[in-house]
Amino acid sequence: MLDVAVIEEPAAAEASLDPIRSRILAALAEPGSAAMLAVRLGLPRQKVNYHLKELERHKLVELAEERRKGNVTERVYRATAASYVISPSALAAVSPDPARSPDQLSARWLLALGSRLVQEVGALLTGASRAGRRVATFGIDAQVRFASAADRAAFADELAQAVAALVARYHDEAAPQGRSHRVVVGLHQIPAAQPDPRADAADPQPPIAGTQESAPGAGQENRR
Repeated sequence: MLDVAVIEEPAAAEASLDPIRSRILAALAEPGSAAMLAVRLGLPRQKVNYHLKELERHKLVELAEERRKGNVTERVYRATAASYVISPSALAAVSPDPARSPDQLSARWLLALGSRLVQEVGALLTGASRAGRRVATFGIDAQVRFASAADRAAFADELAQAVAALVARYHDEAAPQGRSHRVVVGLHQIPAAQPDPRADAADPQPPIAGTQESAPGAGQENRR
């Protein structure tokens, strides 16, 4: 079972979003038959069996084993991954395009960058999986708590300068064996786990010039 699988086909995405099928996928973190799932989920066995066949058709579940019980063969399934990500390529005609309106201070632009990241890395994973190879990537995940909007703006400016300097230092357009890589850096406020409806949903710190609620230095490309 994969840790994460990327869904690129529209039909597979539609199948995974069905409420019953998503419950079946979650339940199949541990292998089970239609009869076992019917008990776990409190659903009729025939209905579970129908949805299992649809999930199998889209390669979201797979046959783990077959057990012979008298004259009956019990088919035991498992999910193909522990979790799934739907690639924007499943909605190719309306998928976000960061090139439409690049704006470092736009949260929507950051979302478009994130969508492109999922699409591109998903395509790499799919291709590498078919070839039996690994994908060379690198990621950083950190949290920072700013005392003020001014500190946030200063952090964003320094980060943007540092990324630009690194890209300029290592970028080599003429490298004959070079491979192009994309560098995306984002900064955003962490949503509250259980937002208080009485609280003001807006950022209490007004944005100022240079403030980065989205992606400082984002969109810089390391053409290597």
